Amino acid sequence: MKAGPFNAITDVPGIKVGHYTDAFNLTGVSVVLVEQGAVAGVDVRGSAPGTRETDLLHPANLVEQVQAIVLSGGSAYGLEAAGGVLRYLEERGLGYRVGEREVVPIVPAAALFDLSVGSYAVRPGAEQGYQAALAAHGGPVEQGNVGAGTGAKTGGLKGGLGSASVVLDDGLRIGAIVGANAHGRAWDPVSGELYARWLELGGEFGLKHPPRLIHTPPDYSYMFDSPLQLHNTVIGVVATNARLSKAQAQKVAMMAHDGIARAVTPAHTMFDGDVIFALGTGEVELSTPAQLSRLGALAADVFARALIHGLLHARSVGGLRCYREVYDA
Repeated sequence: MKAGPFNAITDVPGIKVGHYTDAFNLTGVSVVLVEQGAVAGVDVRGSAPGTRETDLLHPANLVEQVQAIVLSGGSAYGLEAAGGVLRYLEERGLGYRVGEREVVPIVPAAALFDLSVGSYAVRPGAEQGYQAALAAHGGPVEQGNVGAGTGAKTGGLKGGLGSASVVLDDGLRIGAIVGANAHGRAWDPVSGELYARWLELGGEFGLKHPPRLIHTPPDYSYMFDSPLQLHNTVIGVVATNARLSKAQAQKVAMMAHDGIARAVTPAHTMFDGDVIFALGTGEVELSTPAQLSRLGALAADVFARALIHGLLHARSVGGLRCYREVYDA
């Protein structure tokens, strides 16, 4: 196993990513475009989710494919950004066909809570979603304080937007993109060691070993006592070039949640709105349940690595110190 050339979700052919970043107000939106369409599933594990169009992805429901997934800051307000992505797709005639030329683009979305980091009154809207879609491309994915990760926080430190991938010899590709905004920590508070460091491929994290504490770590009493900090969410997308049914895509999304639990503790709390979407573009056939199980297990690993990249690419801002600054990593 090895990471793809970009070590990002865009290593899956047909996947594009674009961001809109408001660095002043510390919020933003990220768009995963799959203009040719992809079968999609979703699994919601957090107890405070902010979502749009997730019911449509249930295996019993009609529509098979989506054209984009939106990951937004701004909590429930930020779900409005999906409207701009709909406009972008409609202008290009992409979506579920409802007439000779008319389409309804299918754009599920999830939002994370960043209202306590930047400006409470400024959230991504339809225009910001449209700009993120316009910026989408299939190359390297910008990470850290960008897009949905602009105002993210994780365990009291600055979180961010992260991505990772894995490429197998049999042609299977799996990528993930994550807004790392977890309530729990991704590192041991004494040693500073990342819980998911064992998943690292080819030295991708670029860390010194062992980490060396150079600043006082945050006061972790915030985790359950401060009303300003009891709002978090890890949101993300796992994509693969495998051919998936909606039920299989849902299963992959379910297994990918293990990546949050591998990287963060505690995970899936009452204060998290954790949501993972899964996309299958249909190039590689899966012939057995064992192959689907392998795909789901690898998706969890890739998701955990992407979450760690979001933390490691983050920069100190808005009164939040980043992991690399606190632990000289």
